[in-house]
Amino acid sequence: MSRLSHLLLTGNTVGALLLAGAALAVGTRTFELKSSDDFIGGDLQGVAVDSSGRVVAGLNLGDVPILDATAIWSMLPLADGGLLLATGNEGKLLRVDGVKVTVVADTDALVITSLARAWRDSVIMGTLPGGKVMRFEGGKVATLAALPKTEHVWQVAFDPRTGSVFAATGPEGKLWRIPATGEAQVYFDAEEQQLVSLAIAPDGSIYAGASDKAKLYHVTGPGRASVVYDFGRTEVRAIAVSKSGDVYAIANEIKSGASTPSPSKKGKDARAEPSGKTNPAKGKGTLYHFTPGGTPTMLLDDDKEHFVSLTLGADGKPYVGTGVEGRVYSIDEVHNAVLVADIKERQVSGLILRDGTGYVAGSDPAVLHPVRGIGGPDAVWTSKVLDAGIKAHFGRLRWVSTGALEFESRSGNTTTPDDTWSAWSAPMARPGVLKSPSARCLQLRARYNRDPKAALEEVVVAFVTDNLKALVTEVKPSKTAGLRSGIQRSGDRISSKPDSTVGLRWTVNNPDDDELRYRLQYRTLGSDTWFDLLKPGEKLTDTSYKWETADLPEGLYRVRVEASDELSNPPDLVQRHRLESGVIAVDNTAPVIEDLRIEGRRLRGVAVDGVGPIQRIELSVVGTDEWFPLFPADRIFDQQRETIDSDVSGLVTRVPAILAVRAYDDANNSVVRHLSIRR
Repeated sequence: MSRLSHLLLTGNTVGALLLAGAALAVGTRTFELKSSDDFIGGDLQGVAVDSSGRVVAGLNLGDVPILDATAIWSMLPLADGGLLLATGNEGKLLRVDGVKVTVVADTDALVITSLARAWRDSVIMGTLPGGKVMRFEGGKVATLAALPKTEHVWQVAFDPRTGSVFAATGPEGKLWRIPATGEAQVYFDAEEQQLVSLAIAPDGSIYAGASDKAKLYHVTGPGRASVVYDFGRTEVRAIAVSKSGDVYAIANEIKSGASTPSPSKKGKDARAEPSGKTNPAKGKGTLYHFTPGGTPTMLLDDDKEHFVSLTLGADGKPYVGTGVEGRVYSIDEVHNAVLVADIKERQVSGLILRDGTGYVAGSDPAVLHPVRGIGGPDAVWTSKVLDAGIKAHFGRLRWVSTGALEFESRSGNTTTPDDTWSAWSAPMARPGVLKSPSARCLQLRARYNRDPKAALEEVVVAFVTDNLKALVTEVKPSKTAGLRSGIQRSGDRISSKPDSTVGLRWTVNNPDDDELRYRLQYRTLGSDTWFDLLKPGEKLTDTSYKWETADLPEGLYRVRVEASDELSNPPDLVQRHRLESGVIAVDNTAPVIEDLRIEGRRLRGVAVDGVGPIQRIELSVVGTDEWFPLFPADRIFDQQRETIDSDVSGLVTRVPAILAVRAYDDANNSVVRHLSIRR
């Protein structure tokens, strides 16, 4: 089993993941390409990326633009060497001879979904909408069967044993059997809304794939079918059966509501298609193999994109075309994915592969790629864009390969190559210093003209970036010596203990990822004298620090943070930057309660704190273990000095009694004073 999600990268640039020692970013750095992940994402021309991370010979593709179509739905090779194409959104049947493309039939359908060779030299076509199976023979198109209550004929197949055409249809999920006379009969009626894929096994039985629930059916006779596998997805897109009876199927999970309508033609209304059929939305694809006895094995699984096409090559291996990145994968003997082609079009909508020849159909836009062979002297591997993040000076390029290669490079300051990039450099036949000018981004390509059988295994490029100043953008306490942050209710219940440490945090913009060293200083508010906060010789590289303030006078302070890149650069290139914090209160001393007394029914006194404000005042009758809040005389806790003047007769119900009065400051420091009442 291969997890394709482990093979693919989602972007077209390589950043910190390819930087050796990116976390320490000291001096010279390197782009290192060693795995299959690293070699995928650029352009593959006649080369493949195998599962071990080697760039080897792959499908060498030509280009034949199909101007009379926007999508290629099906291909059918002809005995005379020509090729028929079924097209979407135009309903045209095209013939390709070399680079010549001719319209041989223009149906009344919106889409020709599939092609199959049938009786004599006739070609059968599935179409939509309208549910017609059409026949092309002698240069003319005729309706073979108009299927009742059918809108979509997704795939047709011909069984030479019985001389019958089979059609997978929707929206009632029926499999039809159609003889040469055109008298169609329902051969199997599935529970699902659509049957979208179809393949006939060597023994004459039929495999059909459903949509809306991805079930693979095995139909052994009229009305006789069993479920081979329920994929738990939304569609079984394609099925292929080998001569030995082994079955391969691709299934997709397409997001609900992701299906898109086809454009209208000749006044016909646009019709919604089942999920995922030529759908631009991303999905999840999987490839399974089933033995003739039905034992399943997952060969490929991708949670980044869905699969569109499937074929078996002359080597017996399954080949899968994807629907987002336009890639073709094969599965090797140990079930690892090998990227054998990467086309510019978004979808690989059709595959025919036979002994180093065949075709790859691309859609969005429609382009036919004849397979000219495997590898060849014009084979070229082009890397994805290697992004240093800032302007870089490129040094030595080295590579590991079996066989001789020639390397070229180009550079620019945009993450997508454009006209502002430099031209490709002169080829390098051996490792050496790159000639591309300094820039943020670099791209490499390797030519296989010296040895088409070469295998590229590793590429390393050294570079150094300009030293940019790291900027401290914010310094703030995460907790100020016990002071509470955010909106609080003065006089509220105290829930934490006083703490003499101040948690300091700062943020830094470090554009070249240098390792930074920080120095901290403090001063009292109103003073210009700075004192070192760190211990002598203490080296701080974290962006946080716990400042112990127990031995400091209480008051208001500011902290200054200096960021230095001295750990990454020689002395003459070191950059430094400083930033001060806002005001930080240090309060490790409890408030005092002065002139506490009882006058009649009222408790009077004053609570005073050195930094303030007073946060809470409480009263307790000793022995009751209950504390009751008291408000200051002005009813607001907002000053260092708060007057106590409260009627406590409702709390003191017996005399004699001892009262306990407790006052808190904003740092949760507290003091308790006692007062005796004798009458």
